[in-house]
Amino acid sequence: MTQAAAQGKVWLTQDAFDKLTQELEDLKGPVRQDIIARISAARDEGDLKENGGYHAAREEQGKLEGRIRQLEDMLNRAEVGETPADDGVVEPGMKVTYKFVGDSDDDVETFLLGAREMEDAAGGLKVYSPQSPLGSAILGSSKGDTVTYEAPSGKELQVVIVDAVPYTG
Repeated sequence: MTQAAAQGKVWLTQDAFDKLTQELEDLKGPVRQDIIARISAARDEGDLKENGGYHAAREEQGKLEGRIRQLEDMLNRAEVGETPADDGVVEPGMKVTYKFVGDSDDDVETFLLGAREMEDAAGGLKVYSPQSPLGSAILGSSKGDTVTYEAPSGKELQVVIVDAVPYTG
């Protein structure tokens, strides 16, 4: 799998997929209807230029529509519950253990490479997306590889992949 292809899919457990699907249904149904009703009621009050309730409801509507588009895109690209091969290659759906170059073998961190929306379902495990600086840098690397990436601060960091195993939930 190419790095670009891996970034196109979104790996989710069935539970996370179901929760996001339910959130999308709620946003497109009752939540959207509530905002439309509030906009309509505020519009009926008259002068829209100085109507704070109208402007707040319109802003909330914009955020809602953005979240709906984000969820629809994510769910369309979702690869649900497909456990990746246990071949030590880093890809979405893998539990990755790494350490910074120079740190002791005891000073490791572990995370799930997947959609950030899985954080609730990951049982306390950190979740990094494949689009994050670290996630995109290590895609396709294997156990034992040293990878250099640029942190959001602009600093170049090097990590060693200590392990990469399929996430079993």
